[in-house]
Amino acid sequence: MRFLLVNPYYPISEVPSPPLGLAFIGSALESAGVDVRLLDYVVFPYDKNELNSVLLELQPRFVGLTAVTMNFHEAMRVIRDVKDIAPGVTTVMGGPHVTFCAEETMEQYPELDLIVLGEGERTIVDVVKTVELGKPLDEVHGIVFRHGDLIIRTAPHLEPLDVNSLPLPARHLLPLGRYKALNLAISMTTSRGCPFKCIFCVGRSMVGAKVRYRRPDLVVDELEYLGTLGFSQINIADDLFTANKRHCLDICDEIARRNLKIKWSSFARVDTVSTELLAAMKAAGCHSVSFGVESANADILKTIQKGITTDQVIAAVKACSEVGILPCASFILGLPGETPETLQETVTFAKKLNKMGVKYGYHLLAPFPGTMVREHSDDYGLRILTDDWSEYHGNRAIVETSAVDKKTLDSIVIEWEENALKWLAIIAERVDRAETGEEESSLMDILERNMQTYQLMMERAVETHGRVQDDSHSSNDRLERLWERLVAVNGYSPAPLKTALTHAVEKGVLYYQEEDDGISWRWRNYLERQSRSER
Repeated sequence: MRFLLVNPYYPISEVPSPPLGLAFIGSALESAGVDVRLLDYVVFPYDKNELNSVLLELQPRFVGLTAVTMNFHEAMRVIRDVKDIAPGVTTVMGGPHVTFCAEETMEQYPELDLIVLGEGERTIVDVVKTVELGKPLDEVHGIVFRHGDLIIRTAPHLEPLDVNSLPLPARHLLPLGRYKALNLAISMTTSRGCPFKCIFCVGRSMVGAKVRYRRPDLVVDELEYLGTLGFSQINIADDLFTANKRHCLDICDEIARRNLKIKWSSFARVDTVSTELLAAMKAAGCHSVSFGVESANADILKTIQKGITTDQVIAAVKACSEVGILPCASFILGLPGETPETLQETVTFAKKLNKMGVKYGYHLLAPFPGTMVREHSDDYGLRILTDDWSEYHGNRAIVETSAVDKKTLDSIVIEWEENALKWLAIIAERVDRAETGEEESSLMDILERNMQTYQLMMERAVETHGRVQDDSHSSNDRLERLWERLVAVNGYSPAPLKTALTHAVEKGVLYYQEEDDGISWRWRNYLERQSRSER
């Protein structure tokens, strides 16, 4: 049995990481004896002709995609093309968006054959085995599927997944080299579940209220392995890493016992951290913690069931500063009860935190399917402006309250964005005048380099023009030839291009192979050994 997994396009501006969820699915399938391949259109340009070639070569029985609300339409674009190319393939989708509007999605999109609800590792293996044995799909728990003209929802799983029974994510399926070249973080998890009830979040509904913890030794085994891959950052992507103090301390103790020197970051709540816990995290390599603050208004915090206070925010920030961890804060504008006064309260508080050393940012409320804020929007006094899922990215308002309109909400975020750009422009000018310190110069280099690298990838510049006739034996000379060719053919700016190419070679993700009539430059897409040759 063969299964093709697809990661649909997701904007690089949203700072994606290698698709951990699909890696877990791939690992579960491979453990069940399924031949798996993965296409990642976050770091490769989408091409229907290439998809056609892969489908002809692999001849998969299933094609499965994941999607969040924002890139659901991109996922459906791939599903439609799959059905156009290979009508007999069973198309599958999972993820939070379709989990919470499954029947509606199936009715609207006949190209989609099956939806996996919630956590998918156990379910997708059951689906494959059931099809392989020729048994009816209604025996599989946790799916919605098409049977003729009927759309059938099966019974849910009675027990949650045992997270310690899951094999490690199949990262050998992922083009990690491209994410590494783009200076993006790699992620892992130490638990699943969230005990809190924030009305704007789908996490609890997706993976359950009961937090299931992985064994600390298994967590640190994975963390230690990720540290060998050379990524600039490792993110612990639990909904709430600090949900259980003992769990956190046990992981930190295990890192210390092994004397690992690995930098990582995590998510936390301001009411679940302390100086003691943060000090242990810092000693174990944690360099930043992200807090969801959401609002500075006490009534709004109560309405959204956040369960925190601004005093707790201040205390958490001071504790981070005391131990040397960078605190980061995110705010959501347009929440129920938002008024011009509450907006100003939040903006003032965010600036206060910034003066205390906090990095902060704004998002605008996106009422995702499966959230209380969407299901009870009228009760919360919200007006949802659109169901165009591509607009659910949180950067522009798609919700209004009775007291605040879209223009007002957008203006705050736009001003914040403009200030960030002005700050970068000032740094760029200082770099040109050689007036910056090492940290600011490094920031500009990274931003410029990443933009150029992403352009190279999405325009297939190296793949198209990387074959160079060359009789030089010097790697630097050969890189110079590639640089000259790309400047001449693609018109790239010379300085940013040279920086991007040099960095990629130094990181080991751009290399050349000698051929009879020259050399061929290639991206090292895979950092782990694959069963197939590197593509």
